[in-house]
This record gives sequence, structure tokens and C-alpha cells, in this order.
Amino acid sequence: MPRFAANLSMMFTEVDFLDRFGAAAAAGFEAVEFLFPYAHPAEEVKAKLDAHGLQLALFNLHPGDWDAGEKGLAALPGREAEFTASVDQALHYARVLGCPKLHLMAGLADPDSADHRARYVEHVRYAADEAAADGVLIVLEPLNPYNVPGYFLPSVAHVLDVLDEIDRPNVKLQFDLYHAQLTGGDITHLTERIADRIGHVQLASVPDRNEPDRGELYYPHALAVLDRVGYDGWVGCEYNPAGETVAGLGWLDAYRDQT
Repeated sequence: MPRFAANLSMMFTEVDFLDRFGAAAAAGFEAVEFLFPYAHPAEEVKAKLDAHGLQLALFNLHPGDWDAGEKGLAALPGREAEFTASVDQALHYARVLGCPKLHLMAGLADPDSADHRARYVEHVRYAADEAAADGVLIVLEPLNPYNVPGYFLPSVAHVLDVLDEIDRPNVKLQFDLYHAQLTGGDITHLTERIADRIGHVQLASVPDRNEPDRGELYYPHALAVLDRVGYDGWVGCEYNPAGETVAGLGWLDAYRDQT
């Protein structure tokens, strides 16, 4: 049965970030994830996790200048010092927060550029080797071109191709079913083919990125396929609630009834 982690960057935004931990726990979540914790000291975030009995499933390395539209540094030549610093920063937070997985964002870059690819492979290998000492998994996520045009990893196929070249055991795919459906679909067969490459899973309705009880992708089936292929990690709820967060959580009832 799938285990769900609330994404606190997108859910429970009715309250301030540090108050979302308590809101998620009160709604029945046992784990959370979020994009970036760096606006708060790691010890402050850890206190919120502990106070509410929550596990932390995942967060992202620093993306560069997010407000200016940057979506990561790993594929960008000339940003080596910033990237190395972001790895050190993320691993410090991961140690304090007890987080087993980090999402490394690639950035806006040409996926067909040999220069960008070489820089990306080098950077991911560096992050993986640094993370290995702490037992941390690095995950790479494709972002669809509708939401993030120009992203270096626009599809699952691009991630799988570069994973072979990176060749590190602690680097896997972040399988966001929302992005995967928008860039190729065929979720059942895709899940079966790549089961051993999946490091983390996320979901949202397609195409509107709301609760997963609507839209073109039938999640009861997609989640059952993940169960069948043996995925037993957290499933991140990375969606924008259509209304108030708690009011939209009725879709979880079917899974709560199975516990």
C-alpha cells in the first residue's frame, strides 16, 4: 500500500511554512517533503519534525536564483563553486534532519549540448560521491516542457540515458507521475520497465496539478502498479490543492481504510 508524504511547499500554504508540519500531522500524514529548507536553520526544521513525529522524505539542493527563474545549477558551466557549496549545504541539512534523499536539480540548459552534459555528469557524480558517506540517495527528476520550458531533463528517457553515464549506485530517478504523464504517458508499462531505477515517487492530477482524484491519470491503478513492482518508498503529494488543503484530502480515505 502506498505511503504518502505531504509536500509542504505546495500543501497547507494557508499557514506559514513552520506551521505546516503540525497541520500535516493533524491531517494524518506521517512524512513530509518540501522544496527548500534553507530559509530556516536546520535545527529549527528538525525541531518541527520531532515535535510532530514526522519523517522527512526528500528536499532539494539549492537551485540558484529561484526568484529569477533558475531551476538548478548542475548542468551550468561556470557555476562550479556555487554547485559545490550547494552540495555541502544540502548534506549538512540532510544530516541534521535525518533525510535519506536529495533531489539535485539540473537547471535550464540544452540537453543536446555536449558541454552541458559533461558538466552535469561531473556534478552529479561529485554529489553522489559526497552523499555516499552519509548513505544519502541522489534523485534526478525530469520536468515537463509545459511547466518548465528549457529544462535540461525534459523526460524520463533523458534521465535514464544520463543515469547510465553517471554510473553511481546512489543515483536514481525521481518519478513524478504528473511530469511523466505529460511527456509520454503509458504509465503502466513505463513503471514496469523502470522499476529498479525509481528512487522516489510524486503525484498530482494531470493536467491541472491538483488533488489526484481528478484528471486524466487514474491514480488507483497507477499506485497499484507501483505496489506490484515493489516500490515501498514514500509517495510525495506534490500538488496544488484546488481549495483549502484539508478539504481536498478526501481522496486519502480509500488508503486510510486499508490500514
